[in-house]
Amino acid sequence: MTKTNAGRFFEDYTVGDVITHAVPRTVSGGERALYHALYPARGALYSSDEFARACGLSGSPVDDLITFHTVFGKTVPDVSLNAVANLGYAEGRWLRPVYTGDTLVSQSEVIGLKQNSNGKSGVVWVRTTGRNQRGEDVLSYVRWVMVRKRGEGDAPQTVIPELAEAVALGDLVIPEGLTFKDYDLTLAGEPHRLRDYAVGEVIDHVDGVTIEEAEHMLATRLWQNTAKVHFDATNRADGKRLIYGGHVISLARALSFNGLANAQMIVALNGGAHANPCFAGDTVRAWSEVLDVAETDAPGVGAIRLRLVVTKGAAGVLRGEDGKYHADVLLDLDYWALMPV
Repeated sequence: MTKTNAGRFFEDYTVGDVITHAVPRTVSGGERALYHALYPARGALYSSDEFARACGLSGSPVDDLITFHTVFGKTVPDVSLNAVANLGYAEGRWLRPVYTGDTLVSQSEVIGLKQNSNGKSGVVWVRTTGRNQRGEDVLSYVRWVMVRKRGEGDAPQTVIPELAEAVALGDLVIPEGLTFKDYDLTLAGEPHRLRDYAVGEVIDHVDGVTIEEAEHMLATRLWQNTAKVHFDATNRADGKRLIYGGHVISLARALSFNGLANAQMIVALNGGAHANPCFAGDTVRAWSEVLDVAETDAPGVGAIRLRLVVTKGAAGVLRGEDGKYHADVLLDLDYWALMPV
């Protein structure tokens, strides 16, 4: 009797299934140090306990995307071990900060299924929740992934979930005690406040990064992401290992510091698409478009909604004349962040 896990195939999912993912993870300062080594991350709130205390927090939380990667990584053996590709995100909310010493667990509910027309794969939608050691929700998001079928037989009934276009401003969770009333722009690195940004403004973040196999493999292992397409070069017809989409997200977020240094905390993920595959050797750049700006009830805290785009080409280019993503575009991410007004 086999004791190994071949992973779930498309036929193994049923809408309503609740999956508790294995291997809780206690987050330490090691994750923070490795994250800042892998990505050019320089957000002051995530680098300095003293800066964070001046903003009303008990200390510096771990980067929002450390929380995302940790929670996401737990889900891979049950959701995307046999994935062809991770397709998109919606309705993501960061619900409370995570600090070193917190232990995170993940749970997912299957909310949608649709077989592809080729009969060889299908799309699975899941809503994943990450919780800390006190049972408090720290993160919730929906993602959908293309998963191989075991065979070409019957498929589950199609259920496509209705998802919000964006997280409403009133549904953003502001960390308890957060204040930007005495925010130090000099220490943060840029003078630009919320009032300095206009809806429709496009920001070219200027810098580029060439992605290497070594850093991608380290990052994917760090988050305990076991998806075969990221490790096994024989898993794709082109013989290439697919770069984990979260690696691309973190690179882009870090690159966006140049022009958005004061967009301190990600509080919502409205939507996202991995538009084209990314491979080692690709040189990527990032640009952002301001979609909305608003004030919140927290002292001095505003919210800015941003489209973050990763590309191998020029800033501002998103789609071709046919309406499809340009071949150079790798990621299109829509999120809310908190910024001093």
